[in-house]
Amino acid sequence: MSKRAIWLIIILMTIGLLGSSLIQVYWFNWSMEQQESRFDTNVIEALNQVEERLTAIEAKVPLEILNTLNRAPSLMVQQEIAEFVEESGMLSEEMKLNLEALNDSLFSSDKLKSLLDPMDNWRRLSTYWEILDEQRRYNPPDISERIDPTKLSQFIKEELENRAINLPYQYGVIQSVDTNFIIINGNYVVGNMDESEASHVDNPESRSLFNSKYQVALYRSDLKNSPGWLKLHFPNKTGWLWYSLLPTMLAAILFTSLILFCFSYTIHVILRQKKVSEMKTDFINNMTHEFKTPIATISLAADSIASPKVISDEGKINRFVGIIRQENKRMLQQVEKVLQMAQIDKRDFELNLTRVDMHEVIRQAVDHLNLQVTKREGRIDVQLDASRPDIEGDATHLSNVIYNLLDNANKYSENAPEIRIITCNRGEGIEITVEDKGIGMTKEDQKHIFDKFYRVHTGNVHDVKGFGLGLSYVKAIATAHQGSIDVKSEPGKGSKFFLFLPASQKGPK
Repeated sequence: MSKRAIWLIIILMTIGLLGSSLIQVYWFNWSMEQQESRFDTNVIEALNQVEERLTAIEAKVPLEILNTLNRAPSLMVQQEIAEFVEESGMLSEEMKLNLEALNDSLFSSDKLKSLLDPMDNWRRLSTYWEILDEQRRYNPPDISERIDPTKLSQFIKEELENRAINLPYQYGVIQSVDTNFIIINGNYVVGNMDESEASHVDNPESRSLFNSKYQVALYRSDLKNSPGWLKLHFPNKTGWLWYSLLPTMLAAILFTSLILFCFSYTIHVILRQKKVSEMKTDFINNMTHEFKTPIATISLAADSIASPKVISDEGKINRFVGIIRQENKRMLQQVEKVLQMAQIDKRDFELNLTRVDMHEVIRQAVDHLNLQVTKREGRIDVQLDASRPDIEGDATHLSNVIYNLLDNANKYSENAPEIRIITCNRGEGIEITVEDKGIGMTKEDQKHIFDKFYRVHTGNVHDVKGFGLGLSYVKAIATAHQGSIDVKSEPGKGSKFFLFLPASQKGPK
């Protein structure tokens, strides 16, 4: 897949994710507004119902008086009515004085006999209540005398619970005249109240209550302006609104995150596959170069043998046959290396574990590579400091590992190679350090240096021979021996490879 196609996919998926996220944000805002609107409606309905229940308490007075007249049409009526009105706390002192004259007129001894007539009782009640109602409506008593804080608290609690509103709340009653609170949360704050019942209103909570939008006028049937307002405040309303949408929000965030993860992982896989494809292409190019030389040499030797001048010379024939065998062996080694790496990837191999002297393995590898390094006017310094060089391992694979590390140091040294190999005992094992002063590696190269087919030099320029399998093989064999391989490198300063191998193998081999 081309870079242009990859970038097109990234841009389209990014636009899709951004669009989806913006739609979700818009939907959340709309849902919040709808939830708040429903909440506001329920609260206002609850406040109106509380006001109606408070008003209904006063509306019960004429019915109670009527029941009194029907039960006892006698001289006791006047006393019972007076006691009921007194207990109800609905009449101001001025209204009581006005009604005394009315009582004297309605219940005079001259009209006492008429009390026994039910129709007269109704007429008296009507006249009595009309005057009382007019007095109350034109000159209502103080609102603090008309509200029972206990009943008010009960009504508010019941009406909110009926609408499934279980939030903590504050409520208060203010006078219309001076906008002072007279009741806050069931406690009097002005009037002839004990200090123990008084509350302070000059605080942030009371100011929030005063500024609350949830309010209703009390006793709206009064002809004068409403004597007061009932206010309600929910300190945790915003948190409750968010909490009510929390499950939906978490689900949306979860699925959006899942889509984002899949998108990121897909792009990662695409880029990785593209890189693997490039490395495989590089591997094929390098393999072609590696095979091209021996094939050309074999072809040239075969043509030479077929020459009439050579075919009669047994010495030359043997020489060319030797070249063919040597190049054929070289090709076979390359093929075996690729097949061997495939087996290692599939874990389709077994280690032939024996006691191995790593110092001896290192000496053999150095002797094998020393000729190539010397031709380039380089040197290999060996510092074998480990006092316990013997380990349990596969001698063949370990020999290849050391050779690959030394060969890698030689290949990636632009000038005369300067290679050092040092051993020391660390813990229950041996650590082998291979150091060079070659071209070094970047941090990005170090992340992938042990990947199969990865080469620091890529492309078709065959400046460094190999298939890109050497360090991948080293990593696989070190892991198979329950060891490890690490690298430290800086561009232009060389590299250090640290190979650790345990003295003995534990668990499955």
